[in-house]
Amino acid sequence: MTASPTYGELTNKGASTNIAWHEASVGRDERSKQRGHRSTILWFTGLSGSGKSTLANAVNAALFERGLATYVLDGDNIRHGLCKDLGFSDADREENIRRIGEVAKLFLDAGVIVLTAFVSPFRADRDKARGLVEDGDFLEVFCAADLDVCESRDPKGLYAKARAGQIKEFTGISSPYEAPETPELKIDTGKQDLADSVELVIKALQERGVIPAA
Repeated sequence: MTASPTYGELTNKGASTNIAWHEASVGRDERSKQRGHRSTILWFTGLSGSGKSTLANAVNAALFERGLATYVLDGDNIRHGLCKDLGFSDADREENIRRIGEVAKLFLDAGVIVLTAFVSPFRADRDKARGLVEDGDFLEVFCAADLDVCESRDPKGLYAKARAGQIKEFTGISSPYEAPETPELKIDTGKQDLADSVELVIKALQERGVIPAA
C-alpha cells in the first residue's frame, strides 16, 4: 500500500506543489460502525461482454436491498466524464485505471462498498490499484467468460467492428488481456447463472466480514 501522508506537512505530488494532507473529521471506522458493515473495493475485471457490469450491478442491487451503502463505477460511465480525455492506447488505459483506483479509494474511505466494472486488461495496473489500499480491502473478481462466449454476446457490436478493423487496440482481438493469476474470486460468467454468481460474491463478502450474514 502507498504510505499514508503526514498530516499538515507540505509536499509535492506530481504537478501539484505545496499541498498538505488533511484528516477527515469523521473516519472510516466511525462510518462502518454507523452503517453496520465495512467498506471494500470489489474490482470486477474481464473481457468486454464477460458480464462485468451485469454482475456488478446485480450485486449492487442485492446489497442495496439489505440497506448497505454501495456504488458502482462503470467503465463506460466513467469515460463520459472523469476520463473522457483518454483514448485506448496502453498509456491511456493505464491512466484510466489509475484514476479509477484513486476514486475507488475515496469511496472506501467514505465507508462505501464500491464495485468497479472495467476491462482493466493489464495485471500491473490492477496491482497498482490494489496497492493503494490495505490488505483485505481489495477483492478482485475475475469474470472468466471465454472469448468465444464474449464475442457471441457482443452486446455493443464491438467485436464485429474490431474484426472488421474499425476499432483499433481492442482487448481480446488486437490488444492483450492479462487474466488475474490469483483473484479473490473467479466466476465463469459464460456458464454460471447470474443469481448464483451474485450469491458467490455475497458469500465472499460475508466470509471476509465485510457484511453481516443475512
